[in-house]
Amino acid sequence: MKVWIDQDLCTGDGLCEEIAPAVFTLLDDGLAYVKEADKVFSDPGGPEGIVNIPDGMLEATIEAAEECPGECIFIEE
Repeated sequence: MKVWIDQDLCTGDGLCEEIAPAVFTLLDDGLAYVKEADKVFSDPGGPEGIVNIPDGMLEATIEAAEECPGECIFIEE
């Protein structure tokens, strides 16, 4: 499974980072981005903005998407 964020919809609330810090991070621009290990993917929705959900993080990633007030987190197979 993969996940990406549409930064145009992001409210910068930070719930995703609280719920799944291994997958999401907020940057200085106040928006959330997906990450793999130490690499942050900043191409919104593009090939560089989609990451594989790490083992053991699927449930937290789904919860983050469901709780997101901006509804900007998208999970794909």
